[in-house]
Amino acid sequence: MLAEIERFDLTGSTPGFIALGVFVLAYVLVVFEERLHLRKSKPVVFATGVIWILVAFAYSSHPDAATLPRDHLEERILHHTGEYGQLFLFLMVAMTYISAIAAHNVFLWLNGWLVSRGFTLRAVFWVTGLLSFCISPVADNLTTALLMGTVAISVGKGNIKFIAAACTNIVVAANAGGAFSPFGDITTLMVWQAGKVETAQFFWLVVPSLVNWLVPAVIMHFMIPNGHPEPMHKEVELQRGWLTVILLFIATIATAVIFHAKLHLPPFLGMTTGLGYFMIYGFFRTRRHRKKGDREPVDVFRNVAEVEWDTMLFFFGVILCVGGLQELMYLHKASEWLYDPNGPIGATAANIVIGVLSAIIDNVPVMFAVLGMDPSMDPANPVVHGVADSGLHTPVANFQWLLVTLTAGVGGSLLSVGSAAGVALMGTAHGYYTFGRHLKFLPAIAAGYCAAIVVHWALNS
Repeated sequence: MLAEIERFDLTGSTPGFIALGVFVLAYVLVVFEERLHLRKSKPVVFATGVIWILVAFAYSSHPDAATLPRDHLEERILHHTGEYGQLFLFLMVAMTYISAIAAHNVFLWLNGWLVSRGFTLRAVFWVTGLLSFCISPVADNLTTALLMGTVAISVGKGNIKFIAAACTNIVVAANAGGAFSPFGDITTLMVWQAGKVETAQFFWLVVPSLVNWLVPAVIMHFMIPNGHPEPMHKEVELQRGWLTVILLFIATIATAVIFHAKLHLPPFLGMTTGLGYFMIYGFFRTRRHRKKGDREPVDVFRNVAEVEWDTMLFFFGVILCVGGLQELMYLHKASEWLYDPNGPIGATAANIVIGVLSAIIDNVPVMFAVLGMDPSMDPANPVVHGVADSGLHTPVANFQWLLVTLTAGVGGSLLSVGSAAGVALMGTAHGYYTFGRHLKFLPAIAAGYCAAIVVHWALNS
């Protein structure tokens, strides 16, 4: 397949230039979502169809088009759709459980508990951030951001300044926590599955990841209004079965981890199996309550209907748009230029750039492109590739692969659209946490990004 892609280099073709322009335009519309009142999924979904039309036209116009199977592009589209399908099913189950937990008043109760304990908004800011950093290595950054974001929205009660800062902090913390775990992020999962980094080696990134969160959190701390959450006007009661739903959610996450770690099955299959737990529970709860003449207490499909479909369709558009650009060889060319041993930059600088690109394009397709290129970043000579002249050495065999794992994971925090956690939270906190409000904290997040790289170099080289 690599030979076919090299033979069909369409980056300099007219359809290729137009496709790239369409993608940039769609992303600009996403950036100005708040001002245009245009939901972020609409421009990228439309751009998906346009880009693939251009891809098909470019391939059909190529002199060697007859050498490819007739259904070549169809297979490529299905390949990229399969990547999206895994993310969709994983995210759909997580959002369904969150909807069910919210329906049992768990988040409202937690809001009341925080208020009754006298926590200030700044304290809530730190508590949600710390929990995000600690939970994401196990529950993954996407699920963690959705959970903690719901808490921040519930506590903030319309306080836009607090909710925007708290959600930004949650995204940074969740992405940082996910960067040092094979199960914490899709990109770390990809690196782990490819065998580039062993399970135990991920823990070399714990301290750099912690620094990546703490530096912007300390800066943002002073931007949080030093007040108290609005008091609860009435006491919130947890709905019957709340603990069971939470335990089923935890069991679902554990199932996803076991499916991947022990059975070597994709994590999304574990999540859908966990959705089956909830469906079976809902069936027996409903049957028992109907015998008593009560109304239906658990409606699984109502929770499914409350999934944030704008976010789901946005992911579809982004992944398929980037997939189209990949078929035109834009990602391959960029990766090849970055990691060319005779190129203008070395592996260290290239991996730092990869982190920045992951914030713009989304870290999943960027990491997919790096793994597809499979550059030789960690030579047998322990001198760090790209900084050999400085005489720096590293005892960690996979220093560069760990670096790109770190940068791709936490680099997505630079922009709200750079990671699954940020995009999902934009849907959950629609109107409060937006691209523009996240962008206001970019200098602080960038400081944490640079500090994490320095700490990784200092500790592991």
